Amino acid sequence: MAMFRLEGGEHRGALGPAEGLTVERALEMATELGVPVLGVVATSGADVGHGVASLHAWGRVARALSAASGVVPVAMVVTGPCVSGPALLLGVADIVVMTSEAFAYVSGPRAVQGFTGKEVGNRQLGGADVHALRTGLAWAVEDDEEAAIDAALHALSYFPPNNHEEPPISLSDDPVGRDSEVAASAVPASSTASYDVRVVIEDVVDAESFFEVRRLHAPNVVTGMATVGGQPVGVIANQPSQTAGAIDVDAASKAARLVQLCDAFNVALLTFVDTPGFQPGKDIEWQGMIRHGAELVHAYAAATVPRVSVILRKAYGGAYIVMDSKGMGSDTCLAWPSAEVAVMGAQGAINILHGRRLAGVEDAAARDQERKALETDYAERYCTPVIAAERGFVDEVIEPVATRRAVADALAALRTKRERLPDRRHANTPL
Repeated sequence: MAMFRLEGGEHRGALGPAEGLTVERALEMATELGVPVLGVVATSGADVGHGVASLHAWGRVARALSAASGVVPVAMVVTGPCVSGPALLLGVADIVVMTSEAFAYVSGPRAVQGFTGKEVGNRQLGGADVHALRTGLAWAVEDDEEAAIDAALHALSYFPPNNHEEPPISLSDDPVGRDSEVAASAVPASSTASYDVRVVIEDVVDAESFFEVRRLHAPNVVTGMATVGGQPVGVIANQPSQTAGAIDVDAASKAARLVQLCDAFNVALLTFVDTPGFQPGKDIEWQGMIRHGAELVHAYAAATVPRVSVILRKAYGGAYIVMDSKGMGSDTCLAWPSAEVAVMGAQGAINILHGRRLAGVEDAAARDQERKALETDYAERYCTPVIAAERGFVDEVIEPVATRRAVADALAALRTKRERLPDRRHANTPL
């Protein structure tokens, strides 16, 4: 592993030509040798004492960091300030862990006050809590430097040292053949009832192996690293306890980032699906739902690693498709008998298909009775996983208690998967 530390000194960790050259060389050597990078950072920004040379210094670091991206995993631990241009380096890193007292921003409180007239403090502007909850920059926030470094090293342990190697296989005494009884009992029968999908995840993956990342940011999707049968996997799951698992701008970007990272380093993907669709709303659309939703589309569609998805309950519309459906290239799509795979739910479909006819029924009781009959018929005909399986959109309908075993078998069968990449410079990712 290559490690660098940028902090202290006569200018509070300011990044000047000498510091920039040192960090740049460390990143270049790590890339050449194929080893992960861990950086510990507390910097006041570019060293103004060296003028424009300091700007070019962090620019060279940014270029070296970009060259390392997708070649070796890069983790950054922020233990104090990380401000001005060098703060952008955190956005290029794969993994960012902050201590509770750390803060990071591009434009500081004085600049904000001069531009907007509003006073704001360092931590209110870019504290660790801000990056854990609002921006999603921080994978985790820890109390002190030692805990933060441990968290970064733990995150790196799921990945190989470079993109040419396979992820490390760990030993686990959790039998892959055991029943997933906890997961099976965690999901309510009613499609509108809430539950915590983490309970399902933790029961399906190896015991105590799930490391959730960006827990507070975009809580309507759960992301993290885990192992199944000792094999590392990236986990993406809709969270029904938050906005019913609907996908919004932040959730799409959060999930896409992990999918892309895992694909870069040969880590398989395990997706749990329970979503009613994309979250509607004027503000959501104005924030760029199309563009950010396309990030998730592109990430899954471009991924060449083994991909296994499990439909737990609702799988409606476009959100179902982007959550690693067969149409997106999923290798193995499993579904519980309770899964509802459809363009939309029965209630919405009946409103569209039979709304005028129902509106013409004057008696309210008769109208409600007919509506319920139509919804029941639609659900039985179109919302079952059996129909999806008959059409090839689901590979197997499994009993919930068999989920861990089925996922482990699928991942084992896909371990030797290889896909030929298209001949091009790079894709135009919808950033």
